[in-house]
Amino acid sequence: MTAEAWHLEGTVVIACNCDYGCPCNFNALPTQGFCEGGWTWIVDSGSFGSLSFAGLAFSLYCRWPGAIHDGGGKALALVDEEADESRRDAVRALVTGEAGGGPWGVLGWTYELVGPVRPVRYDVELGGIESRIRAGEELELELEPIRNPVTGAEVNPGVVLPEGIITKRADLGSSRVFRLRDGIEYDHSGHYVAVGPFDYTGP
Repeated sequence: MTAEAWHLEGTVVIACNCDYGCPCNFNALPTQGFCEGGWTWIVDSGSFGSLSFAGLAFSLYCRWPGAIHDGGGKALALVDEEADESRRDAVRALVTGEAGGGPWGVLGWTYELVGPVRPVRYDVELGGIESRIRAGEELELELEPIRNPVTGAEVNPGVVLPEGIITKRADLGSSRVFRLRDGIEYDHSGHYVAVGPFDYTGP
């Protein structure tokens, strides 16, 4: 499976424990000295070998004791329960970095999965910085715009990342709710979120 050619395009939703904007985007250390967060990918089109990934959602949420590049992380991987066993195996090959390419070929060594890729029901409402994702009982994520702490007015920043490996461009916001449960648990509501397009290829 690791030699299979693959290509995926869609939308990635990002959330972590850092302040708005996330220092990782600027090659700086995490706000609190450690990283707890991850990504949900909603695939619009693409395939892994002969397997179609169109319409598939999957997630990887991690806990690193320091900066991501220091490694030592633990990760929970989720996939839409409608994915058959072959697609679950493909997701595992992707997120562990075994399939090469994409962001996981760079990041895969920094964490180990706490168990197998877990099939769960996904409820996804994509609406830019007001998106919502629920994945089984494990993940609850609701996005909202950042608000001026004095006036309460919405602010709508974005970021362009020519060298970005997760996304090259994203809208930035705040997590109204960001909770992860089962295997790895945290609640980082009120922190950094981002939404942007992705286009990955491997190996």
